[in-house]
Amino acid sequence: MDEAHYRFPPASAYRLNRCLYALKSDPAFRARFLADATAALREMGLAQAEQGALLTGDREALVARGAHPYLVFMADLRLRMERGQTTFEYF
Repeated sequence: MDEAHYRFPPASAYRLNRCLYALKSDPAFRARFLADATAALREMGLAQAEQGALLTGDREALVARGAHPYLVFMADLRLRMERGQTTFEYF
């Protein structure tokens, strides 16, 4: 049997995915992250490795830790938009 190309995120990655969702959807959390990313990630209860992957924007490391690829993409897009690096029309 072929291995499925999509793996549902494991329960162990709940905090990581919750953080990515907050970066994507919660303007107040996104502002806290942009002001002090380390404090915002601690607030979410993330492990050191998860924090490191988020701080460096390492998509592959995030997905390997169970992050949903869509949330990784959208969180990164929202952060880039907030920083003025892109607009929604050009993502």
